[in-house]
Amino acid sequence: MRNASSIRAVHAWLMVLPAMAVLVGFTHWPAVATLVDSFFSTPKGGREAVWVGVENYQVMADDPVFWKAVRNNLLFAAATIPCSIGLALAMALWVNERIAGRAFLRMAYFTPTVLPMIAVANIWL
Repeated sequence: MRNASSIRAVHAWLMVLPAMAVLVGFTHWPAVATLVDSFFSTPKGGREAVWVGVENYQVMADDPVFWKAVRNNLLFAAATIPCSIGLALAMALWVNERIAGRAFLRMAYFTPTVLPMIAVANIWL
């Protein structure tokens, strides 16, 4: 009995392995590599990158343009995220009501989500 469950566990991990490899390869590894590279100077021409530690972060913290960019990004996020969530909720409630053309409206909202999947499926065929 124990042997069958361990085989199932190995089978499950083997099924998840390709997705985990893609996730690590395209998200986690580049993030860690970027963090490590941030402690080195920028290589230029024939000069190699040199360890500078937190100097890059100190220069960035002293730059007023950086803080303006941070402020602009926070303002943009504070404005767009609640508005997009509110608009999406309002549209979902509107399409859920009993109105003429409800099926067409639902199709119009859902089609942009489905079309890329259909295109990928046709490419793989």
